[in-house]
Amino acid sequence: MSTTTLPRLLRRDAQTMAERPAIREKTRGIWRTYTWSQYYREVCDIASGLAAHGFCRGDLLAVIGDNRPRLYWAQLAAQSLGGVAVPVYQDSIAAELVYVLDHAEVSVVVAEDQEQVDKILAIKAQLPRLNLVIFDDPRGLQHYDLRFLKSFDALESAGRDFNQAHAGYLEAEIEKGAPDDLALLNYTSGTTGHPKGVMLSYANLLCAAEAFAKAEEVRPGDDMLCYLPMAWIGDSLLSLVLHLLVGFTANCPERPDTVQRDLRELGPTIGIAPPRIWENMLTSLRVRTADSTPLKRRLFDFFQHLAERGELLKADGKRPGLGMRLSLALGEFLVYGPVRDQLGLRRARWFYTGGAPLGPETFRFFRSLGVNLKQVWGATELSGLASLQPDGEANPDTVGPVVAGTELRISDDGEVQIRSPAVFRGYYKQLKATRDALTDDGWYRTGDSGYIDERGHLVVIDRAKDVGKLGDGTLFAPQFIENKLKFSPFVAEAVAFGDARPFIAAMIAIDLGTLGNWAERHNLAYTSFQDLSAKLEVRGLIGAEIRKCNASLPSGSRIGRFLLLNKEFDADDNEITRTRKIRRRFVAEKYAAVVEAFYSGAHQVDLATEITYEDGRKATLNSTIAIDDVEEMRQPAREPAYA
Repeated sequence: MSTTTLPRLLRRDAQTMAERPAIREKTRGIWRTYTWSQYYREVCDIASGLAAHGFCRGDLLAVIGDNRPRLYWAQLAAQSLGGVAVPVYQDSIAAELVYVLDHAEVSVVVAEDQEQVDKILAIKAQLPRLNLVIFDDPRGLQHYDLRFLKSFDALESAGRDFNQAHAGYLEAEIEKGAPDDLALLNYTSGTTGHPKGVMLSYANLLCAAEAFAKAEEVRPGDDMLCYLPMAWIGDSLLSLVLHLLVGFTANCPERPDTVQRDLRELGPTIGIAPPRIWENMLTSLRVRTADSTPLKRRLFDFFQHLAERGELLKADGKRPGLGMRLSLALGEFLVYGPVRDQLGLRRARWFYTGGAPLGPETFRFFRSLGVNLKQVWGATELSGLASLQPDGEANPDTVGPVVAGTELRISDDGEVQIRSPAVFRGYYKQLKATRDALTDDGWYRTGDSGYIDERGHLVVIDRAKDVGKLGDGTLFAPQFIENKLKFSPFVAEAVAFGDARPFIAAMIAIDLGTLGNWAERHNLAYTSFQDLSAKLEVRGLIGAEIRKCNASLPSGSRIGRFLLLNKEFDADDNEITRTRKIRRRFVAEKYAAVVEAFYSGAHQVDLATEITYEDGRKATLNSTIAIDDVEEMRQPAREPAYA
């Protein structure tokens, strides 16, 4: 078990790697680099500034915004004083922010810019413990005259003055820190209700990071792009804890909408991305291929299929023949290398996918292009990590063996349970929830249903509470069905129903970007998401995609009926979490009329859907939506553009 803390690791890095690049930030098109010695000085100035404003041991500091160096530094500054960091989702609406910030009893909020400051100001009256708000980007905030609102420059200036008057204070506070101290209060995504505050100590976090470093090759010279939400445990584990443990360079993109461009420009060597990122990359590739010349399309298709055959041979432990190896070498020059370069993955030694299952077709596609893509599995309560796939053992059906120091068992009812020093200290102010999360003998109940395969790899089937049976007793795992559907580039999200029902039905939210491109190529006019999803041609196209999906499913587990929603699933509407996990119970209740129509045989349903705007205002979307039987759908008049 680790005997240090994150502030001490930072101090070590500043001493041993003083002039090496620690973190970069892209601003106005230019990458600005901070060395480890600069990193440490910034954290010290911020920490002293917080101390000057009364922040002390046990206080909680929240950060909200996109990935910015100062937001990472602020978390370390709070921890240097014995405080606790609370990262929150930058796209949270007011009601979510009020709950988390009030429940956590946050006294300081560090906000990225005017947008985030305005959110906090709008709810400050509901946060009696909040006494200081600090902002990074000053644009638009010059005329905000509030005593509790401070710029980073003012905070650091106060910190330097505090240091002169209290020499040695900060060093003494860093030395007081202990491995078992609470370091991070990380709130879950809240799939079944309010988010829960997961209490993680330095020992918890460093146990997971050390296990990662032992299982995977991570070098001080590595580059990683930090673009995932700072409130997600995966970002905290990699961009903060592993970053400090190993000393690689973290890189913050300019804006969320420039991530793909910045990824290509940087060419990171290591990284992680949730399934939706990989699915979007694949969809983008297909759209660009469809828009290219016939020769380029044929060339890409030929070498793609060749690479996928080669990947399947490797997965079976076989070596491609000489002819295939020569063809693959030519494909590397003509297709695979240029495509990886376009995606920003030419230098990548390894990349992980995690947070949710990734479809096997997407997984094999990227591996066949030469991307060392592997799966990782964990949970916030496990400090983000429990298992990962080693090189040479990547498989779309498993999440690999557990990492060093972690024990795994499968309960009698099929639930995956974990025991490890990385297991959290409990839920903040929720003793009953903490007791319910642990077995009598101290194992963490993950809530996932799974089994161990013959190689010792963990196979996760679905959330245990979501696995059910159809009316005839056939096993029903909704997430498995939904992931199959989302392999289609035209499907953004899907929710499958079927537990205790005679057949499976699915609600589908279309991918507006891909389907909009398809509609444009086929001269299909539309005015909005709602209008496009209601088009007969689009319903026919999605019906064809579902039939493809059904062809790969057992006969008893095929989708019988479907409906195209008139809107996207939205976290602001509580339909999905900020990490894009479906809130099944809420969705089933909200769309109860659709579920009833599915199984009553109706061919349309009147739907009044409440939607929430970013400022919290609500409205109702009224529409009549068609329900289609899969086998009775006629073939679409137009073939998919990517086919």
